[in-house]
Amino acid sequence: MAQGFRWFVYIIGILIFSLGITITVNMQHLGIHPWDVLNVALFDIVGLSIGSWAIIISFVLIIISWILDKSYIKIGTFLNAVLIGVFVDMYMWLDFLPEAMNSWLDVAIIIAGIIVMGLGGGIYNSAGVGSGPRDGFMLSISDKTGASIGKVRIIVESGILVIGLILGGPVFIFTFIFTFIQSPIFEYTYLKMRKFVEWVSRPRMERYSSDSGHIG
Repeated sequence: MAQGFRWFVYIIGILIFSLGITITVNMQHLGIHPWDVLNVALFDIVGLSIGSWAIIISFVLIIISWILDKSYIKIGTFLNAVLIGVFVDMYMWLDFLPEAMNSWLDVAIIIAGIIVMGLGGGIYNSAGVGSGPRDGFMLSISDKTGASIGKVRIIVESGILVIGLILGGPVFIFTFIFTFIQSPIFEYTYLKMRKFVEWVSRPRMERYSSDSGHIG
């Protein structure tokens, strides 16, 4: 029951996170997340689909993380690698999300997309069934080098951004302010949802006694 609930939260979070990615990709002329800059650049050059490139790059990162530190690789990591790409392509195929209108509304839409990504990321990570390929990759590098997670994230995402830019990916102002909007929403959602998921996952008698202890 408890594990089933965790997987339910995980899938819902992945669906929401993928929705946010698709919203921002539709507004890519304003700039998108560094990893998505690379995915879009490869799609424009080689073909396949944006979701396919997300899956391919995720599995490359999983292989590297596996070599560096297997502890961050769980079944949820593999599902993350596949499902985000599949859901992004699904949303693209359904074609119900707003398209760029080259007006101030585009700014409101991309901000909404970034917020949705932050919410979805916080929700699926709160399930505790495995780090995403990118997170696991950066955590394993941090462990091996002794560098802080924040420093590793900045270096890795900056490197990915440069590669995406060289390949002609969509880099603009929102590429650089993305993290400042998404990260606080991710952190808040993650902390709140983690408490809720852990509460639901406790045995019923333990929840009852915990709640009873707070009465009065």
